[in-house]
Amino acid sequence: MEILHSNIIGEGHPLLILHGFLGMSDNWKTLGSQFAKMGYQVHLIDQRNHGKSFWSEDFNYDILAEDLARYMDHHSIQSACILGHSMGGKTAMTFASAYPERTYKLIVADIAPKFYPPHHQYIIDALMALPMESLKSRTAADFELAKYLHDWGIRQFLLKSLHWVEKDKLDFRFNLKVLSQKMEEIGDALDATSSYDGPVLFLRGSRSEYIADSDMPMIKSHFPNAYMETVQDAGHWLHAENPRQFIQYAEAFLKG
Repeated sequence: MEILHSNIIGEGHPLLILHGFLGMSDNWKTLGSQFAKMGYQVHLIDQRNHGKSFWSEDFNYDILAEDLARYMDHHSIQSACILGHSMGGKTAMTFASAYPERTYKLIVADIAPKFYPPHHQYIIDALMALPMESLKSRTAADFELAKYLHDWGIRQFLLKSLHWVEKDKLDFRFNLKVLSQKMEEIGDALDATSSYDGPVLFLRGSRSEYIADSDMPMIKSHFPNAYMETVQDAGHWLHAENPRQFIQYAEAFLKG
C-alpha cells in the first residue's frame, strides 16, 4: 500500500494538516512553520491525487480517511491533532468519526458535514481547456487560464501545482482526469451515523458561504463538543486571507 507524501516540520505533539480540493501541502507551509514554533510536529500532507502523493482511480472520504490512518501507522503516530480545510476538513471529520481514539483534537476550516452540490465545474472546465502541450512557462499558463478564470487569486492557487514533468513539459500535480469525475464524491455529506465526541473547532470566513448559522444544529448532531469561530475579512481561503486571526483561534483551541 502506498503512503501519502508529506513535509514534516518541528518537534512535539503531532499536528496533521490536510489541504483542500486541487491544493497541496505547500499551501500550508507558512502556517505550518508557525505551528511548529508553538511546539508541534507538523505534518503537511498531500492527499491522494494531489501534490506529490500517489494517483488512484479510487477517491472518496472513507478511502481518504483510511489513507490517513495508514500514514499514521507508517509514522508510528498513535493519536494526533488534525486540521483540515474544505475537502481536507471532510477527510478530517470522516477520520475522527472512524478513529476517535486516534484523534486528539479536530479543527475544521470552512466546511460543514453537509452535502455540497458540485460547484467547481467552471474551474475544471478552465483547466481542461488549457493547451498543455504548447505551454512553455507559468506566465503562459496564467495568460491562458485568465481567458476562463478572471479571479487572480484562484489562478495563483491553481498554478502553484504546475511543475515541470520533464524538460519543456508542464503539468499539474493534481490528477485532473480522476478529480473531474469525482465531483459528487467531493461534495458528499458525512454519513448520518458518524460522530466524534472529542473537542472540535469549526472556523469559517466572514465572507464565505460554506458554513451558515443554520448549520450549527447539524454540526452538533455529529460533533456534540464543537464550537465555531468566525475569521474576519476572509472568504473560503480563510487561512491565507487572514492567517493571523486563523492562527490565534487555532492556538487558543489547541492549547486550551
